[in-house]
Amino acid sequence: MEFEFLQPLSSDIERWIQGLSFQQLGSKVVFHTKDQFPDIDKVTIAVIGVLDNRGSKKAISDVDLVPIRKELYSMFPGNWDATIADLGDIVAGNTIEDTYFALRKVAATLIKNKIVPIIIGGSQDLTYALYRAYDELEQMVNLVSIDNQFDFGKDEESISASSYLTKIIVDEPNNLFNYCNIGYQTYYNSQEEIDLIEKLFFDGYRLGEMSNNIALAEPVFRDADIVSLDLNAVKSSDSGNFITFAPNGFNGKEICSLSRYAGISDKVTMFGLFNHNNSPQEAVLIAQIIWYFIEGFHYRSNEYPFGSRENYIKFIVPIDEEILIFYKSDKTDRWWIEIPFVLNGNNKLKRNTLLPCSYEEYLGACNQELPERWWKALRKNVV
Repeated sequence: MEFEFLQPLSSDIERWIQGLSFQQLGSKVVFHTKDQFPDIDKVTIAVIGVLDNRGSKKAISDVDLVPIRKELYSMFPGNWDATIADLGDIVAGNTIEDTYFALRKVAATLIKNKIVPIIIGGSQDLTYALYRAYDELEQMVNLVSIDNQFDFGKDEESISASSYLTKIIVDEPNNLFNYCNIGYQTYYNSQEEIDLIEKLFFDGYRLGEMSNNIALAEPVFRDADIVSLDLNAVKSSDSGNFITFAPNGFNGKEICSLSRYAGISDKVTMFGLFNHNNSPQEAVLIAQIIWYFIEGFHYRSNEYPFGSRENYIKFIVPIDEEILIFYKSDKTDRWWIEIPFVLNGNNKLKRNTLLPCSYEEYLGACNQELPERWWKALRKNVV
């Protein structure tokens, strides 16, 4: 029933797809047309458009996903075996809340069926609907946002692309365990907002920090459930978006690397791209970002959730009064650090759990430097 919210692709797109060669991606994707709906039981990745940008104060026109689809489906796939379906579009409801409801229902159904949705918005406040989709799974959620700002708003402010994070934090049920921003630019964020990120034990990585070492993002994505990408995080000279001009931001290579890291993560179950401006130039980059996410998906190592730890090398590092336990995968050489279960805390973790980390954090621990990522995760479990 939830899929009744989805509108099929137009006949013009259908005809265009039929003109593609059998080698191009569009010839290997199953489409929602007026005559047929994809067999969900056979789908692994689902592309969904959301034609609602009312949450963006900068939007100047309706959402047009045709250029993005044409760019994406004219590309050539890698050595992929996952079944990809384009389920069509969720049209704007009578109110923005109607759109949230439809997106939430569709997304929840897909993730319950172990299908990874790629959502093309629309304004970034749609991330709130994606977050609420996990209510039906009754699990804590980790949200990673690739954005040049934190998107906090005043409590009384209506939800928008620049304030949706406040609603996620405040609204019940509160299932948010961690939020991480990748690529924020300090001059777009007040000092009070930056301080609030620290107070809530959330994580934030400045643009310069990430650009100097893009691999810092890999452990962050490894622990994410939702990845929300604001296209305003990409500088205009690389995105082609000169409507909302951004002189600084990630370049094309960096944003595609981040997308690939998100795809590789075994834990990421939802990927959304928002706040584009319908320009043909920007459609090229968006298509490549999606391509790299799908490429990364096909290199998932299936190391999450953890079963036996016999395939991991255990390292014990004493720091002052703490005993840190690291694990290194002999399959991928990736690192994790154990977060202990705390009896007198609010016990959000329920048990000892492994937090993704980097080799550099292990080396720091060996030099008696307590990993900030570990400390914040522990504090969230006891406060």
